[in-house]
Amino acid sequence: MAPFDRSNSSIAPFDAITVAPPQAQAVVVGAGMGGLAAAMRLGTKGYRVTLLDRLDVPGGRGSAIWQDGHRFDLGPTIVTVPQVFQELWAACRRDFDREVNLRPLDPYYQIRWPDGSTFTACPDRERMIQEVRRLSPDDVRGYQRFMRDGEVRYDFGFEELGRRSMHELWELIKVLPTFARLRADQSVYRRASLRVRDERLRMALSFHPLFIGGDPFRVTSIYALVNHLESQFGVHYATGGIVAMADAMTKIIRDQGGIIRLNSEVDEILIENDRAAGVALKDGTVIPADIVVSNADAAHTYSHLLRGRRKRRWTKRRLDRTRWSMGLFVWYFGTKGTQEKWPDVGHHTIVNGPRYKGLVDDIFIKGELADDMSLYVHRPTVTDPSAAPNGDDTFYALSPVPHLGHDRPIDWSTMAETYRQRVQATLSQRLLPGLDQHLSSSLVFTPETFRDRYLSWQGTGFSIEPRIFQSAWFRPHNVSEELSGLFLVGAGTHPGAGLPGVIAGAEVLAKLVPDVDCVLA
Repeated sequence: MAPFDRSNSSIAPFDAITVAPPQAQAVVVGAGMGGLAAAMRLGTKGYRVTLLDRLDVPGGRGSAIWQDGHRFDLGPTIVTVPQVFQELWAACRRDFDREVNLRPLDPYYQIRWPDGSTFTACPDRERMIQEVRRLSPDDVRGYQRFMRDGEVRYDFGFEELGRRSMHELWELIKVLPTFARLRADQSVYRRASLRVRDERLRMALSFHPLFIGGDPFRVTSIYALVNHLESQFGVHYATGGIVAMADAMTKIIRDQGGIIRLNSEVDEILIENDRAAGVALKDGTVIPADIVVSNADAAHTYSHLLRGRRKRRWTKRRLDRTRWSMGLFVWYFGTKGTQEKWPDVGHHTIVNGPRYKGLVDDIFIKGELADDMSLYVHRPTVTDPSAAPNGDDTFYALSPVPHLGHDRPIDWSTMAETYRQRVQATLSQRLLPGLDQHLSSSLVFTPETFRDRYLSWQGTGFSIEPRIFQSAWFRPHNVSEELSGLFLVGAGTHPGAGLPGVIAGAEVLAKLVPDVDCVLA
């Protein structure tokens, strides 16, 4: 790719009129939660940050759509490990707890099975033991052992690996003995099945990888750490939704002197002297930079934004061989006059279908849209009535489905309404009787929406699946292997998907980005 002339750029790298010393320029591609956190971290290092996003609101998957008086939170709905946000705010000399209202949830969620049995997760350990005892008295001791498994794996998997860079092979080699000792080769489900015998409990202890795009029967048992972080740090809801957190992050970036440009799609990462030197937008605007951070999907970054450069590692062949997370079908809907209705339905409910492993295999391995389904149902108005008009309710129902990269991809343009009706029927029968008479608003996202709205590879919900050989060093690195001056953050890079993961990824990235003095030297 030919170098470009900075002097002809429509946006100057700094204000030439003032006498202030020049600042190192950083461009962040994508205002998802990882991109916002990265921009905040770069601002604290002294960079003048330009943050770009193709959407009209910040937050990426954590954004929201307002429709018929309802606020539909599009992606993540809970905050775990709140200290990663507190530390991020503190690094910017701000107080997270003063700027964001986190509300601890109790209970966290309820799991329902077709036979009518339930399991309610909550912050009180004794109540959790009583829940286990109610379902399967013989499994109490095994449950306690599984929770200890999760604590050890949290200390290693998140605090040790997740908060430091894994871009050097030596970093992986050093931890291989610990991987072996913790039986990282086992799946989360396998670990749970060694501890408890009741199949319902095995599901309740092993389903969490689905929230970061992983197959519980194949992702490494290191992800048992999620059970510990829920127990230790709680499950929280941000008043106003995750988009309220995104808005608070954009305010900090602007207070640091950063520039946020929405409705601005990056088309290409520009190269000068064999290093990243800025970006070109779809409209032809050129924005020079000393470093570029991509919060776009890692596959989109390497296949499209760097399309003019020969790849050493992340070639098309490599991307085609990679295993990707599942897709998501999400039905957002509002109901009229129901805030006092369905009193047994809380903030989060998991409605299980008749199958667990068979359904997961259909989604991840066979790529088939099954007749049965399991649903994650979000009802934020239980905690935050402002998400709906007075007296009304806001919901979303999420169903994991195959991504678009299987041999026979689903044509959602013809299937979406049929599947939505099946979701509605399941909810009416299993959770929300009389739902049909109360519907007042409806919006559907399919894997095709994720592909088109977020430029998500294969329409996945969470980018690369976190299997053992697709984690840590094996993922796309936070400092690019393909181009000097390019850095990555977000679900597709280390440490992975989920709010704690992408916020920790920005922390890792900040340690890798050179200091401003080094850039300007």
